[in-house]
Amino acid sequence: MSTLTKLALGAMGQLRARPALGDAASFVELPAPDRHGGQPLMEALAARHSERAFDARPLPLPVLSNLLWAAFGVNRPDGGRTAPSALNAQEIDIYVALPSGAYLYDPALHRLALAAGKDIRRVTGYQDFVDDAPADLVYVAHHVRLDRVPASQRSGFAQLACGAIAQNVYLYAASAGLATVLRGWIDRDAIARALGLSYDQQVILSQTIGYPPATAPAGGQ
Repeated sequence: MSTLTKLALGAMGQLRARPALGDAASFVELPAPDRHGGQPLMEALAARHSERAFDARPLPLPVLSNLLWAAFGVNRPDGGRTAPSALNAQEIDIYVALPSGAYLYDPALHRLALAAGKDIRRVTGYQDFVDDAPADLVYVAHHVRLDRVPASQRSGFAQLACGAIAQNVYLYAASAGLATVLRGWIDRDAIARALGLSYDQQVILSQTIGYPPATAPAGGQ
């Protein structure tokens, strides 16, 4: 769908998801993340960049597992995460928009739980490439978890946490030979409707992830 069409539908409140491709499983068990290997940090930083063209091939489960763990997975026995969160509120939820449905990442169990049995990828941004890229991550702040923060400051706290998570995704993508781009030009109301979010959940940003065009998948890296 073209950007102009999306803008027109969004203005009318009619930007809608597509039917899921295949059966949307209630849960997707992710393999244990591989916490070893990858590029050295300085090399990953040197390679970090945004990409706006994607191959349509799906991400293998080991790659998706590593990606989500790198983004905001549990990396310590006390439940600490790979990205910081003020007061340890861990207010950011990651939704994964796949062709088979939209899923909420559960870091504690390291699995995906079905949130919407629809293909919402075209809803996650106005850009045309989001429709067919293999995955879009949607970052949602659950403000009830920030109850120790003044209401006027919660959005800012959540945006800082979201930025740290998104940078983790960028660094993993650079290390694993993936393409990604963080996007703020999105219809937040349409995304909230598609995911069935509540009034205290704020859609912050979306991030597209996949293989760059004409590259072979990097097996499980």
